[in-house]
Amino acid sequence: MADVKVELLPGPFLQLGEAPHWDGASQSLYYVCILSSTLHRYDWVENKTYSATIEGSTYASFVIPVKGRRGEFVVGSGTRLLLVSWDGRAATATTQRVLTDLGPDEADHRFNDGKVDGAGRLYAGTMLAEDSRNHFEMDDGKLYRFDADRGQMVPLKSNVHISNGMTWSARTGKFYYIDSFAFDIKAYTVDADGNLADETVLIKLKDDEAATEFIADGMTSDAEGNLYVAVFAGSKIIKINPETAKIVQEITLPVAQVTSVAFGGPNLDVLFVTSAAKELSVPQEPPAGAVFKITGLTSPGAPMQEIVL
Repeated sequence: MADVKVELLPGPFLQLGEAPHWDGASQSLYYVCILSSTLHRYDWVENKTYSATIEGSTYASFVIPVKGRRGEFVVGSGTRLLLVSWDGRAATATTQRVLTDLGPDEADHRFNDGKVDGAGRLYAGTMLAEDSRNHFEMDDGKLYRFDADRGQMVPLKSNVHISNGMTWSARTGKFYYIDSFAFDIKAYTVDADGNLADETVLIKLKDDEAATEFIADGMTSDAEGNLYVAVFAGSKIIKINPETAKIVQEITLPVAQVTSVAFGGPNLDVLFVTSAAKELSVPQEPPAGAVFKITGLTSPGAPMQEIVL
């Protein structure tokens, strides 16, 4: 524990940094600012971050490379999934086409977190958009799986407040999911088609009558199957053993709004962390909105997956 080190990466301070994705092929960390609809790439070798706006996009909730198609990405943008091309250096990314749209019935929502499983399938969830009704009170978001063959989103779960972190544990073989204002982490079995079943609560993050402490946000897992959860408004990351359902480690960050986590680096032993600056009632000062790297952890991560189109 004493060897854990938290360092600041070079790059802009973002309103709502999110969705870190390590790309081993380019040795880069991709991530987004949801509210400014920008893409960012931290180049490990150069120790430099490049940023781009996206043509025709209002929000950018996640960015995931397309398997076998270098320089192409799927981006969650409002109610749409966009196929975007970016060379990782230019100041503008190009929208090639809309892969799917949730339609007018979901017009006041937006995609939030998205993650790809070992079969190349995208799971992505929604929440009410910031310019809609009070998204901290409503629970009509959903969790979907993208059917790339049909170009459609398949609903997996309804009555979600803020669809957030997702990961798969190598230890248990289960899928873990966060709805931030359910204040828990749920576990599921996944069938061959990618459908979810056997919902259980792995761990409750607060008692029903207790004041809010853990607002769980983004999530990842290490090679041993432990879960790492970003705690929004909590200035920390918690590590959970999914077999015992116990918090086994807490890592403190110098920012309040910790948004997401992803393992990366040449040996997958660096935990990258995104943060936000303008989601609490009082705007936060730098380093709020920065990206951090954490070293000295006991286990590396597993490679992140590319989407198959």
